[in-house]
Amino acid sequence: MTERPANSLIGIGLMLLAMAILPFLDVIAKYLGQQGLPVLQIVWARLFFGTFITLPFALKLAGPRGLMPNMPVMHAVRASFLIAATAFFFWALHYLSIADTLSIFFVQPLIVTLLSPVVLGEHVGIRRWIAVIIGFIGTLIIIRPGFQELNPGVVMALAAGASLAIYMLLTRKISGLAPAMVTTYYTSLTGALIMSAVVIFFWEQPTPQQWGLFVLLALIANGGHYLVVKAFDYSEASLLAPLAYTEMIMAVAAGWYFFGDFPDLWTFVGVGILIACAIYISIRERSRNIESIRDFEQP
Repeated sequence: MTERPANSLIGIGLMLLAMAILPFLDVIAKYLGQQGLPVLQIVWARLFFGTFITLPFALKLAGPRGLMPNMPVMHAVRASFLIAATAFFFWALHYLSIADTLSIFFVQPLIVTLLSPVVLGEHVGIRRWIAVIIGFIGTLIIIRPGFQELNPGVVMALAAGASLAIYMLLTRKISGLAPAMVTTYYTSLTGALIMSAVVIFFWEQPTPQQWGLFVLLALIANGGHYLVVKAFDYSEASLLAPLAYTEMIMAVAAGWYFFGDFPDLWTFVGVGILIACAIYISIRERSRNIESIRDFEQP
């Protein structure tokens, strides 16, 4: 009993560290895009080198025989949506600042709630539906259609959020079939194979510096997500989920430092609404799970 608070602090620390690291993935992707490299080539690098980075961990957990996926078609579909989410996000960075792209991308947990009755058959109560509606109002405040010219990056960021939402829903469907790191390896491998077949039509010869940035891109992506996975080993999801929004702090700082970008006041207002709604949905989900456990335990 006395170890739980200490473990929770470790989980919180790992989550905060991950959120401080991950925005530099966007910095590198935006920089490579500004140098003229195709977005699909940057996505390929993230998945290709990510496969080799996760392979030793997956081998340690599952062994060579355990690396054969049980549902290869499902993993291919999941990888396709991860590719789409990554590509749309990187494309959005061509038109928007890192912070603005991430702000609109925060619509993802709302879309998960919106689609969960259809994809997973989950029940969503009236209060969570209201939170979703208010959250989308927050998104409209960020985008402000009719008050400013619609930027193509807005559409790309929304598509990225929607794609990742479907990826997360499919992840829920296969959760528990393999360790998280093994599942991550499956996704990276499948995505790398798909992108290797596609990228040859868009290939631009990278410079030695760009090859180094490709590797660094994959290291940051996989290192950040590994820290998230480890954080969940120490703390409950309901405690850690709201901390994911601290990524916005580093995103603002990195965007300002490297590219001179800074969000306006209305973007912060919209992000505040989105974060409040997502935290409420997380709390309601935790309460619903506790109630389900209590009902199950009753004689």
